[in-house]
Amino acid sequence: MPTITFSLNDLNQLVGKKLTKEKVSELLEHAKAEIESEEKGELTLSVGDTNLPYLWSAEGIARLFKGLLGVKKGLDKLKIEKSKDVVIVDKSVSSVRPYIAAFSVKGKKVDEYLLKQIIQLQEKFCHSYGMRRMKVAVGVYSYPKITFPVHYKATNPESVKFIPLGFKREMTQGEILEMHPTGMEYAWILKGCKNYPLLVDSKNAVLSFPPIINSDWSGKIESGDNELFFEATGTDKEAVQFAANIFAYAFAERGFKIYSVGVKYGAKTEQHPLPFNEKVKISADFVNSILGTKLKESELKSLLEKMRFGYEKGHALIPDYRRDIMHPVDVVEDVAIAYGYNKLPEFGMNTYTHGNTFPITKFLDKIRELLVGQGYQEAFSHILANKNLLYGQMNVEDFGTIEIANPMTETYSCVRTWILPQLMEILGKSKNAEYPQKIFEEGLVTMKKDLKDYSRVALVTAHTKADFTEVKQVLDFIMDNLQIKYVIEDTVHNSFIPGRVGRVIVNGKAVAYIGEMHPSVLSNFGLGVPAAAFELNLSDLFETLRVSDIRKS
Repeated sequence: MPTITFSLNDLNQLVGKKLTKEKVSELLEHAKAEIESEEKGELTLSVGDTNLPYLWSAEGIARLFKGLLGVKKGLDKLKIEKSKDVVIVDKSVSSVRPYIAAFSVKGKKVDEYLLKQIIQLQEKFCHSYGMRRMKVAVGVYSYPKITFPVHYKATNPESVKFIPLGFKREMTQGEILEMHPTGMEYAWILKGCKNYPLLVDSKNAVLSFPPIINSDWSGKIESGDNELFFEATGTDKEAVQFAANIFAYAFAERGFKIYSVGVKYGAKTEQHPLPFNEKVKISADFVNSILGTKLKESELKSLLEKMRFGYEKGHALIPDYRRDIMHPVDVVEDVAIAYGYNKLPEFGMNTYTHGNTFPITKFLDKIRELLVGQGYQEAFSHILANKNLLYGQMNVEDFGTIEIANPMTETYSCVRTWILPQLMEILGKSKNAEYPQKIFEEGLVTMKKDLKDYSRVALVTAHTKADFTEVKQVLDFIMDNLQIKYVIEDTVHNSFIPGRVGRVIVNGKAVAYIGEMHPSVLSNFGLGVPAAAFELNLSDLFETLRVSDIRKS
């Protein structure tokens, strides 16, 4: 959940109205945001919607507020001045970081506060939407120091030297990744690449080493600068264009004039910022059928314009700084926000049924109660995870994972396939707490091979004497209470110590792995004590018991 900080006075100047803290708090409900704190006239907000990165800035918040307050309603189109500036993309970047978008801004002096706001949006956008700069990273430069055309290419890591931001001596790209703090932090993005991206002007002066670090010459913005050059690079072309749009709108909100920059891919040249010009078919009847309202078309148009949409001939015109509208229902949600959820009509019940608990739910609850009784503390993790956690840190190969096509963050980029890695992560983050540490979690995992959800329970114990026997005794306790007979067969699993890992078999079906965690896995999570664990497929176990009961009857 991104947090941003800005001055209330600055927000008021951007909106064109004097708003109290209380009024801001009320309006923020339309942005799924709230005030966390206030200090010396500065507000810190938490923004709950990670699909709307334009709201991660005072400029974006102000643009929404203008619509809600009637200061400026409807679609806000950028006024873009033409320029002859060009970025030439060399084919050498196609296998490394192939896409770039760029524009320049002029006409407004940068002060320390504005510089702070630019950096804040840059950091929030690149970390969250940009997946820690891997998907998208942006750079801002002093325009007068650049001689166009600019060249975007990939070079040998040791062939070029420049002074990176925050340093006083020249370094190669390879040295930056090994010695510069920012380079070391983001070196993982270029792991395995033979050549690295580089942005240079026509005089061969280095602008930056995307997505790592700007040069200390043109890449350092200072108070008093009034002409800036912006670029976004990445692996996703649409995301790169989207980044340029968001920042162009933010600069325009500050009073800058926006100048286009041509991006040349071979014989084709694209002018940026590039409008998406998207629209979605919508009608008052459709909205009313979902919300239960009785809106007229004129009222629908007004509500859409409050949220800064356009409306034309039965279509909602989508702002170019939004990419979250995938279905007409997404537009209906914004209409509901503008209308006010508290004003929506209530509906009485027209169907009456008696509620009951599913048999498998009772089964899962019983397992949880048994583990609590054994002294284990229950944990609750996200059903989304990432492949490095699920496989890389656990020393196993990917065994089939459903990945998110356009994740907002790398941390939550796929659906988990097992729970034990997340328990290990919890142990890694609480290694300074008192031992023994005993935790478990019951929840869903999703397997790609059959596109099916399974209920599982995983537990882990960590302390100086944790071993196979300890977790087997817990498994015995569960099975005895369920009156289930099982056997453990020798197996191989790279997350566990060879010879200290087994496969649990019930009625001929493999339902669990059990064993002592491998030292390398412990090291990956920063643990200095042994750990033993098991993960039990409760869906399969429940089905096995159900079939057995049917046969008995």
